[in-house]
Amino acid sequence: MTPSSLSTRLTLFALLSATTFYFLYKSRRRCLKPLKHLPLNPNPRPGKLFFLSQTGTSKALAQRLLDLLSSKNNIPFDLVDPQTYEPEDLPKESLIIIIASTWEDGNPPQNSKFFVNWLAEISTDFRAGNLLLSDCKFAVFGVGSRLYGYTFNAVARDLGKRLRGLGATEMVPVGEGDVDGGELESVFEGWSEKVVTVLKGGLVMENENGIVYESDVESLESDDDDDGEGGGEDIVDLEDIAGKGPSRKKSVNVAETNGKLDGKREMVTPVIRANLEKQGYKIIGSHSGVKICRWTKSQLRGRGGCYKHSFYGIESHRCMEATPSLACANKCVFCWRHHTNPVGKSWQWKMDDPLEIVNTAIDLHTKMIKQTKGVPGVTQERLMEGLSPRHCALSLVGEPIMYPEINALVDELHRRRISTFLVTNAQFPEKIKMLKPVTQLYVSVDAATKDNLKAIDRPLFGDFWERFIDSLKALKEKHQRTVYRLTLVKGWNTEDVEAYSKLFVLGKPDFVEIKGVTYCGSSATSKLTMENVPWHSDVRAFSEALALKSEGEYEVACEHAHSCCVLLAKTEKFKVNGQWHTWIDYEKFHDLVASGRPFDSEDYMALTPSWAVYGAEEGGFDPDQSRYKKERHHKSKR
Repeated sequence: MTPSSLSTRLTLFALLSATTFYFLYKSRRRCLKPLKHLPLNPNPRPGKLFFLSQTGTSKALAQRLLDLLSSKNNIPFDLVDPQTYEPEDLPKESLIIIIASTWEDGNPPQNSKFFVNWLAEISTDFRAGNLLLSDCKFAVFGVGSRLYGYTFNAVARDLGKRLRGLGATEMVPVGEGDVDGGELESVFEGWSEKVVTVLKGGLVMENENGIVYESDVESLESDDDDDGEGGGEDIVDLEDIAGKGPSRKKSVNVAETNGKLDGKREMVTPVIRANLEKQGYKIIGSHSGVKICRWTKSQLRGRGGCYKHSFYGIESHRCMEATPSLACANKCVFCWRHHTNPVGKSWQWKMDDPLEIVNTAIDLHTKMIKQTKGVPGVTQERLMEGLSPRHCALSLVGEPIMYPEINALVDELHRRRISTFLVTNAQFPEKIKMLKPVTQLYVSVDAATKDNLKAIDRPLFGDFWERFIDSLKALKEKHQRTVYRLTLVKGWNTEDVEAYSKLFVLGKPDFVEIKGVTYCGSSATSKLTMENVPWHSDVRAFSEALALKSEGEYEVACEHAHSCCVLLAKTEKFKVNGQWHTWIDYEKFHDLVASGRPFDSEDYMALTPSWAVYGAEEGGFDPDQSRYKKERHHKSKR
C-alpha cells in the first residue's frame, strides 16, 4: 500500500468517524421519546388535592395551588385533609395531587399516618397488583428541611414510589421544597406551573431520568446544540466537527452570584428579615439582631423589672437583648419566634465583625430607648440610665454560641463593662468548652429524657441526646456562674421530677431556673395553647419537689411571680450564714475579668434582698417600683 493511499484511507476514516459521532450526538437528545399529550381526564369527578401537614405549611401551599387550579385555570379540585378521607376510594380517582410534609425521623404528619400506612400496605399486597391506580394521574410535592439529612422529604419520595408501583401515571416528578433553604416559594411556584401545564394538555416528553416539559424544550435544545462559543446553528461544517464534542456550560464562581461572598450565603434572607422586623427585631448586618424587651420598657416606667432583676440584681432598664446568631439548631415547640429565624447545624454563612456587631447593637438599642421619651412614667433620670446599657442578654433568638467569634464579642462587651448572660441550647458541647468566662452561662434543659427532648426541641442533630449530655458535662468545668434553665410545658415535661434531678450530677450547676412556658399566640408552627401554660403555683410545686430530690444540695432561693419563675440555688455556695447571695456584684466581676486572674462564681456574689427571697410577701416584686394593674372593662352579659 502506497503512502498516499494510506493517507487517503485515514482521512476518509476520520471523516466517517466524525460524521457518525455528530449524528449520534444530534440524535442523543437525552433519549427523548416522541412528544405526547397528557390531557385532562374526561371524568367530571374533581381531582383531589391532599395536604399532609403538621404545622400548616403544606396546607397553606395546597390552598395556594387550589386557587391556581380552580380559580385561575378552571381546573376543578377538592382540597382534602387525609384524615377525613377513606383511602379505599383512591381507585375511583382520576387526578391526585399531594403536598406532603416530612416530620420527625422521616415520618408523616399526624393527620396522615393512616393514609400513608394504607398506601404502604396496599402497594406490597400481591392481591392489589400494579394496576390498581392505572386510571389515575398524580403529582407529589414534598415539604421538608434538607438539614435533617437522609430523611429530607422522605414522605413525598415514598408516596411517589408507592403510587407509581400501583400503576398511577406521574404527571411531574416529585417536587422537593426546603423550608430552611430559603427557596421553598420559588421551587413550589415552578413545580405548580408545570402541574398546570400538564393538566391543561401541555406537551411533555419523557426520558430515562424523568419528564421534560414543553416550556423546557427550547432550553434543552439550546443546551445540546450550543458549542459554548456563541454557536448554536444546526448546520456545522463537517471539517469543523473533528475534535469537538458536546459542550458543557461554563462553571460560575459562586462568589460572583446572588451577592454571595466567598461562596457563603447571608443568613438573613429578605423573607426572614421581613418576618423578624415585623416582630420588632432590628437586624444587624447579615446574621445578628437586637430587640427591646418589654421588661426594659417596664422598668423605664418604674413598673418593675424582670426575674433577672429579682434573682441577680440586673437593672432591667439598662439591659440590652441581642444575639450574634439568629440561627438555631432546634425547632422548639414553644419558640416564640414561630420559627421565622433560620436553622443550621454549623456556621455556613457570611460572618460579620464582632466589633461592628457590638457597636451597631448598642446604637440600635439606644435609638429604641430614646423612643420611650415622653411615655408616662419614664423619668429623665431613668431615660439617661437606659441610654447606657450595663447588661447584655445574649438570648434573644437563635444560638449565640454558634457565632465563630463569640469570644471576641464577649470580650468587647466586657471591655465596655457590660455584663453577659449567655444562653445555649445544649447542642454544641465543644463550643461551651472553648467559651471564655461570661457573667452567667445558661444551658437550656427543656426535657429530662431523650424522647421528650426530641419531641419538645425537635433538634436537627441525629445525636442530639449525646450532645445534650456532653453540654451538661462541659458546664461542670466552668468556674463562673452556671445555670440549668427549665421551661415547663404542661402536658409535655412537668411530670419528670425524678429524671430532672438525675441530670444535676452531670453539670453541677450553680442555679436552676424553672419557668412556665410563655404562650405567644397560635401559629402554624406550634400547637401549644393556654392549657399548656402552668400556673405559678404549679411551678412552685415542681420546684419544691425538685429541691427535695436533691437532698439538700439545692434549695428554693427566689421567685418572681409575675414571670411565673422560681430559682433553685446551690446551698453550700450561695447560702451564707442563712442568707442567700444570688445577686451579682457587677463591678467586681468586671474587675476580675480585667485582672486576667482565675476566679470563681463565689468571688462576685452579692446579698439577695429580702423581697426577692422565696416566700416573701412581695413575690419577687421590687418594692421601689410601682406595681401597675391594668383595668379591664368587660361588657356585662345580658
